[in-house]
Amino acid sequence: MRILQRYFFREMALNFLGVTAALAAILFIYQIGAVLQRAAQYQYPRTLVLRLFALGAAENFSLLLPLGLLLGIVLALGRMYSESEMTAAQACGFGRARAWWPVIVLTLPVAALSAWLNLQLAPQAAARRAALTAEAVRAGLAVPFEAGRFRSLDGGRTVVYARAADAAGELQRVFIKQGQGDAVVAIVAQRALRQVGADGLSQTIVLFDGERLEGVPGSLRYRVLRFAELRVPLAAPVLAARRERLDERSTQRLIGSRDVHDRAELQWRWGYPVMVLVAAACAMRLGRLRPRQGRYARVWAAVLLFAVYGNLVTAARIWFEHGTTPSLLGLWWVHALFVAGTLAFAWPRGWRRRARA
Repeated sequence: MRILQRYFFREMALNFLGVTAALAAILFIYQIGAVLQRAAQYQYPRTLVLRLFALGAAENFSLLLPLGLLLGIVLALGRMYSESEMTAAQACGFGRARAWWPVIVLTLPVAALSAWLNLQLAPQAAARRAALTAEAVRAGLAVPFEAGRFRSLDGGRTVVYARAADAAGELQRVFIKQGQGDAVVAIVAQRALRQVGADGLSQTIVLFDGERLEGVPGSLRYRVLRFAELRVPLAAPVLAARRERLDERSTQRLIGSRDVHDRAELQWRWGYPVMVLVAAACAMRLGRLRPRQGRYARVWAAVLLFAVYGNLVTAARIWFEHGTTPSLLGLWWVHALFVAGTLAFAWPRGWRRRARA
């Protein structure tokens, strides 16, 4: 029987790794798109972009483990039932109780990994990512203007172009376009210097020998100003002092706290390892197929179950933080509900009939 258990474990583990890798690829593509968008907007240095992406991946990877395990086990059981491998194994005396051992051996390390990711790694990654984002914004603003290239600032509302630049940082033949509602301001100058404030965020361009043109496109009313020297402040993102987010706080700081938001965050983190265990139990029930059912017949049910589970936990957190649900229940009543439902469906039919009698 150990040969069959090893075979079952291998099939479930391979499907779990394949599904989790596919989900991780989708998540990483979405995250790298968001990071690149902000990097292009705030001119992040290239060396910090990959670090931000890696920290975001480490912060969110634990979200994939319950769904990956649920779909992996359902897919493995679906193939074995559809190809009559499970029927042949049961005919050889391989009962359902023995089929649980490969699931337990696979689930416990995944649950331990989920606990480590949520309780230790994810808070550290979130805190580091927030600090690195502020550092990237400051470093991006300090990048000098490149000759012959347009530089976008303030979310694209300000565009700066210089035809040439010398080693001292002086710009030659400068063009600046700024949008102010319907009006557009265009400035041209023979030369310019950029000055960065002591805070590293505020910037000013000092223009020499040029013209400033302001008006509404399509109208015939314009205001032209010729100047010998003009100072143009450039809008920059202001990194004001912000409060530490809950997901950045270490688990040790959350333990023992009486604040309802801290308690909700702590239960939220512990909920993911519990979701891994519940997902494995639900997968064993969903993976059973009747004769002539396709191998993917229960995949939609698994996805729907996980969607309901995840959204209900999210709603329970909001209710708990707003005082709608009692403090004693917290978020645990959702997990208890799914555990009870799984046990009810997994209970052998013969035992259920005896209990009714």
